[in-house]
Amino acid sequence: MKTRLVIIAILLLILTVLLSRNDERISDTFLNIINPIKQKYKHFTQNLEDKSQSYIFQKESIEKLSKENRILRKRLLEQIHYIEQVKDIYEVLPTLSHIPVKNISITDTISYVKLNSFSQIILTKPKGLTEDKLYGLIQGSVVAGTARVRNNQLYGYLTSDKKCRFSVFIGETKAPGIALGLKENEMIVKFIPKWHKIKEGDAVLTSGLDGIFFADIPVGLVTKVEVQSSYTVAHIKTYSDIFHPKAFFLINDAKATLAENYDANRTNMATRYSTPDINFEQDRSVEPLKDANISTPVVSSIPRRIDQTQEDVIEPAEVSEIVEAPRKVNKKKLEIGSSSLDLF
Repeated sequence: MKTRLVIIAILLLILTVLLSRNDERISDTFLNIINPIKQKYKHFTQNLEDKSQSYIFQKESIEKLSKENRILRKRLLEQIHYIEQVKDIYEVLPTLSHIPVKNISITDTISYVKLNSFSQIILTKPKGLTEDKLYGLIQGSVVAGTARVRNNQLYGYLTSDKKCRFSVFIGETKAPGIALGLKENEMIVKFIPKWHKIKEGDAVLTSGLDGIFFADIPVGLVTKVEVQSSYTVAHIKTYSDIFHPKAFFLINDAKATLAENYDANRTNMATRYSTPDINFEQDRSVEPLKDANISTPVVSSIPRRIDQTQEDVIEPAEVSEIVEAPRKVNKKKLEIGSSSLDLF
């Protein structure tokens, strides 16, 4: 019994010495061994928690889900209307790329990288990620940080970490800058041009120009502005919750793919909105243009205003010269008639 305790104590001492040396190879090997165990334990505890909530809090969960269901059904109707409009765009502009598939993944937190640091985490790795590429992390609907694959592990750098950096826009003038992690719930935005006027309380949003995040994702609010020699620096308070990093949305590809293959010379405007007048329009306007080799887009049938609540207003037609000619003739006839009456 004593020998077993001595052997266990020696092994623990050796393990402590190896981990205290800060060797990346040893730490990566240890993480590769321990992370699958952590994931299985987390899945086991999550299943137990879900089952307990399904039995104990069944009534509350039903009420909550019914309310969310109503909201989602409302959004579904809005999205159906939106999709119908997008179909019209694809018919008019057939060269547009279709909506990208699987550009967002869900990742869960396994553990912190270090016990005394709350800014770096280890995440479950979705499929298709590449080494040494920065990925954006979203917590709910706000920016949570960035992620990078290194040594077959997905490391997350929250907004409080110095390795977290991405491009942002500040305020109504969209002043550009680079946001860097500083400390808990605080980031610093550098390289802001001095001619941009920013103030406390301005909203900070992602720019989408760095390929890490989509555009216009909330980051935080400006709390302090400093003007340095060559540029302006802003301190911001972030929206993300770094102390509860449970689950995140990971952006696999942030570039805009809808207009990636857009060709301005290939349009199909006559797909749905063309109603040409065969009897009148083609005889008077189309034939002369055919001789000049000029193509006319059929867009005359599109109304000037599209509004469901517009009033029934009849716009007056312009008076042509042909209508005014008879009036002058009649006037002359009347003058001649009046003069003849006087003479008589």
